[in-house]
Amino acid sequence: MTYTPMLIVHIAGGMIAVLTGFTALVVRKGSWLHRRTGDVFTIAMLFMAAAGAYIALRKSQPFNVFAGTLTFYLVATAALVVMRKPKQNGRLELLFMLVALAAGITALVFALQSHDKGSVIGYSVFAAIALLSAAGDIRMLLRGGVAGVQRLVRHLWRMGFALFVAAGSFFLGTAGDPVMRKSGLRATIFTKEVRATHLPQVPVLIIVILTIFWLIRVRFPNALRKVQHRHPIEPLAQ
Repeated sequence: MTYTPMLIVHIAGGMIAVLTGFTALVVRKGSWLHRRTGDVFTIAMLFMAAAGAYIALRKSQPFNVFAGTLTFYLVATAALVVMRKPKQNGRLELLFMLVALAAGITALVFALQSHDKGSVIGYSVFAAIALLSAAGDIRMLLRGGVAGVQRLVRHLWRMGFALFVAAGSFFLGTAGDPVMRKSGLRATIFTKEVRATHLPQVPVLIIVILTIFWLIRVRFPNALRKVQHRHPIEPLAQ
């Protein structure tokens, strides 16, 4: 197996993204550590996604081109929403909306033309995510930006989904990353016996759970306070 420079960038970016993304997910939101690890995660993910899309394009793998493009789009728009001031938009938001719309429509066309059930499902999933994301972008642009809870939710779910992609690539290997599967690279950091225990799936599941937790906590901030008020934690007896 030949490790080309772009494949090395793809793998290295994914590894760095997993470490920094997981850290950003578990530390206190808005803290210095959260911001710094989030910055590194964003850069690593953009490199990983761009390299993956480039590899796929060179190998004429449209499915993987969609995967890389969609991941790049999600990370970029998630970063933009916190870089901008509340209720602020720019030309980049419009550009990325057009990218998501074009990717979604193209993926839908591929799904309708494909005769393979697996490909139809894969393209349909990409089309749904891209088109729904584009619809969210259009809504944001028409409203002149987002603020408050909507701003945080937009950032969280897009970064969380991108981290899910990176974690699937690293821990699940050939099952989690179409680019690596097509390139012939396997997840050699885990033996066959370890993979049989399904332990590599645990970090991916944790990321999904934590992302959902933070989305609920941000979207419904008063719900947790009401639960704690109704069921206060009693101090330990001295």
